Amino acid sequence: MAKIHSILKQYWGFDQFRPLQEDIIQAVLQNKDTLALMPTGGGKSICYQIPAMAKPGVCLVISPLIALMKDQVNNLNKKSITAFAVYSGMTRKEVMQTFRVVSESNCKFLFVSPERLETDLFREYLPGFGINLIAVDEAHCISQWGYDFRPPYLRIAALREELPTVPILALTASATPEVQKDICEKLNFNNATIFRQSFARPNLSYSCRKVDAKINKLIEILQKVKGSSIVYCKSRKRCKEICELLRLQNISADYYHAGLSQTERNKRQDEWLQNTTRVIVCTNAFGMGIDKANVRTVIHADVTDCLENYYQEAGRAGRDGQKAYAVLLYDDNDVHNLDEWVKIRFPDLDDIKNVYQSIANYLQLPVNSGANEYFSFDIADFLRKFKLLGYTTIYAIKSLEQEGYLQYSDSIFIPSSIVFTTDKYYLTEIEKTKPALSETIKTLLRTYEGIFDQQVPVSEIVLASLMKTTVEKVKNELTALHQLGVIDYTPQKDSPQIYFPVHRIAAEDIQINFAALEKRKEQFIKRIRQMKKYINNNTNCRSTIIGNYFGDTSLTDCGICDNCLRQRKTILSKDDFNSIHFRIVNIVKYKPIHTKDLLLKLNEIQKEKTWKVLSFLQAEKKIAIDETGIISLQ
Repeated sequence: MAKIHSILKQYWGFDQFRPLQEDIIQAVLQNKDTLALMPTGGGKSICYQIPAMAKPGVCLVISPLIALMKDQVNNLNKKSITAFAVYSGMTRKEVMQTFRVVSESNCKFLFVSPERLETDLFREYLPGFGINLIAVDEAHCISQWGYDFRPPYLRIAALREELPTVPILALTASATPEVQKDICEKLNFNNATIFRQSFARPNLSYSCRKVDAKINKLIEILQKVKGSSIVYCKSRKRCKEICELLRLQNISADYYHAGLSQTERNKRQDEWLQNTTRVIVCTNAFGMGIDKANVRTVIHADVTDCLENYYQEAGRAGRDGQKAYAVLLYDDNDVHNLDEWVKIRFPDLDDIKNVYQSIANYLQLPVNSGANEYFSFDIADFLRKFKLLGYTTIYAIKSLEQEGYLQYSDSIFIPSSIVFTTDKYYLTEIEKTKPALSETIKTLLRTYEGIFDQQVPVSEIVLASLMKTTVEKVKNELTALHQLGVIDYTPQKDSPQIYFPVHRIAAEDIQINFAALEKRKEQFIKRIRQMKKYINNNTNCRSTIIGNYFGDTSLTDCGICDNCLRQRKTILSKDDFNSIHFRIVNIVKYKPIHTKDLLLKLNEIQKEKTWKVLSFLQAEKKIAIDETGIISLQ
């Protein structure tokens, strides 16, 4: 007990754990397979970092997010804790070097993407790592019923055969009871211990606003509530449009999406983190792993397709414990369009085959080639050239990913690499005839060992610093040497990449497991219905609705969401209640009626009072209200 507290104090500077952290850590130290549900910003990483530090060996952390892995490694290294990450885009030599160092050093953490688990290289080095704990981050990805199912996560279970005595800690911020059960089954948990932190956020006010002009309401909110803000949008185009409209109102704003270069994304993110930019308008590409406590508002300008995503994104507000607001703006079209997403998210086989063939044509990739290769993939250019619909293409690619045909990533970073492709005689001649390039050649040879024998990762920034020149000039000179046949220069890639884990096949041979796909479709439809219920619910506490969805039935009304505030304003006398009760029953007893039509018939009564009586009658099972809003007598 004393040991974990001293580790917490020594490395993290805290005197005590947050709620449930210590219980989770103790379960892990007792070698129990554990599932921890902790709301976003709840301190999940401490739950595997502390027990890993408390005993000898290496903690294997499995995460799908490259940016998050890099951040975790940097944060641990700053604490003088040795940690490494292996992710997509690294060369085989880099991976081998990392694995070798992990095996032979005092390394405590190895972060890997799930795709790495079944590679021959990983299996070869695994016995020498000395694994003491397997931490599975974003564990909902392993469940086919989760909102973000990723097939490579299913491979984690195979680690049990290699490491039968090593406990697994699965971590997620958002999983329904059904998904929680599936996580435990897929990871082959032995007598699973489940911890669920309360979903209550007493400082966070949730609200849904039906509006005609979203931008007007958005500006109004930002003018009323000062401080840092995130505005979520569904499309890249919309991010830019809203950002520009905010700037016209003298609101400091910038936009962020996966279509920007990694350098530009980092710059905009840092300016927002440092409060140089007040409002970041973004797609859901923004936010994972972002640690900013003083966000005062998270505003959704578009409706998300599930409560899991909404809860994760809204939860980035108010992590400092101060009052904060999560506002969802919507109109009738948004609610109607949720149903349209079912068709979009699940394209038919012909669409999937067409997208696959188009990708092969775009990359000029013949059948029976491409296995284990990365290809730069500009999706905007691809859509334009092949006249394809954006969302249909994106979800066709997801289907192809789930079947193992390819993988798409918009966050891979592959550094520049160089190998000399000439002999020393030609090199000497180039130095004489092209003296302007001589310094570049000498700097490369002095700085990068082995560059004459094999492709070596290089940094143009480092070269520019050594040569006391600009990065642009270095790139131009490297390109010139490449064109002269002196070196093979591959510039860095931070653009989206398509990866083929297997050789490209003929499009007509594509096969999709439609039985599994149909089940996922059913689950998606359920999530759509829950999202619509959340939006349309004008009576129940929104915090309680969210908590109940994730299986937390211990919540009491928050008192600060729009529905709680509306209820508090509605004073209902006994006579008022009886009168409204009598009128509702007399209307409904003849035939079922939609809630909208009922409210029209009772338009002289305050809507909130009518809803209060309806809620009571429904709770007492005197009336039933179905998911479409039809009221009938029980």
